[in-house]
Amino acid sequence: MDSRILVVENTPANIQVLSTALKEKGYQVSVATSGRQALELVSRLRPDLILLDVMMPEMDGFETCCRLKASGVTNDIPVIFLTARTETADIVKGFELGAVDYVAKPFSAHELLARVNTHLTIARLHRENERLLLSILPASIAARLKSGEAGIADHFPDVSVLFADIVDFTLLSRGMPPQPLVSLLDDLFTEFDRLAHEHQVEKIKTIGDCYMAVCGVPEERPDHASALADMALEMIEHLMEFNGARGTTLRLRIGLNTGPVVAGVIGRSKFIYDLWGDTVNTASRMEATGLPDRVQVTGAMQQALAAQFDLEERGEVEVKGKGRLRTWLLLGRKPALSGSPQALTP
Repeated sequence: MDSRILVVENTPANIQVLSTALKEKGYQVSVATSGRQALELVSRLRPDLILLDVMMPEMDGFETCCRLKASGVTNDIPVIFLTARTETADIVKGFELGAVDYVAKPFSAHELLARVNTHLTIARLHRENERLLLSILPASIAARLKSGEAGIADHFPDVSVLFADIVDFTLLSRGMPPQPLVSLLDDLFTEFDRLAHEHQVEKIKTIGDCYMAVCGVPEERPDHASALADMALEMIEHLMEFNGARGTTLRLRIGLNTGPVVAGVIGRSKFIYDLWGDTVNTASRMEATGLPDRVQVTGAMQQALAAQFDLEERGEVEVKGKGRLRTWLLLGRKPALSGSPQALTP
């Protein structure tokens, strides 16, 4: 085991017994002899669990626990009270302050170790569940769900939406075994995820070889259009590097649009955070009618980007459900503002 336990105890004999028992089970042990010292150590060591005595000078265990649970940095660390104070009122107070367990002194080492192991396991499973939840939902949306909010649906008046699709991937996939095919997509989309994180863009989903992302949702931001444009240019740049390293000849179409959307969570057993609205549909059409290795944008997106980016009018294209629309091709940032992606050569 490599879990770290912080023992908060001011009696040398108890410290010795606890340290020996925990170390024999493979735990790393740190010791604080007062509540104040415990708070200092916690911020530096980030223990996986705290064994906390109640009766200590200066700051007792109850106050120490209260301060730990009041901090967003330490409130998720499991606290087990280990104390000679066994009145019902004390036990109830300990749980009300946020402790996960309350063990009376004198204690059985075997029982204490079993409780420590149980709460470490619960904490580990909680972290794993949290990680999985955040892999499918934005953090702020996950927090709203965990707080009990149901039927999450929000209107955003001004966001930017991206769709990207690998050209002729269906034909390519026919000649590839399943494992190399999935590995290829995983490696490429993992890099796109990295770019999304760098640009503070929210990935919505992948559908086969299609990648969808949004900027300005669920947190609004005034530069959503330029941030997404930068990411789109870098996606094509990266694909060229990817092809060079892999010996592949993949090509990418990207479409961008800006405008209002509705965003929300659907599903009960399997959650998904998704977007709806004409802005989304038109962004998808920009990708579908676009050109390989180019970023096609709508008139609304062209207006949002014109001050910072060079764009080339493509003309009118036939868009399903919309008729003929004027579109533009995104070339790159204007020279005076370059600093991230370079202009792409048509």
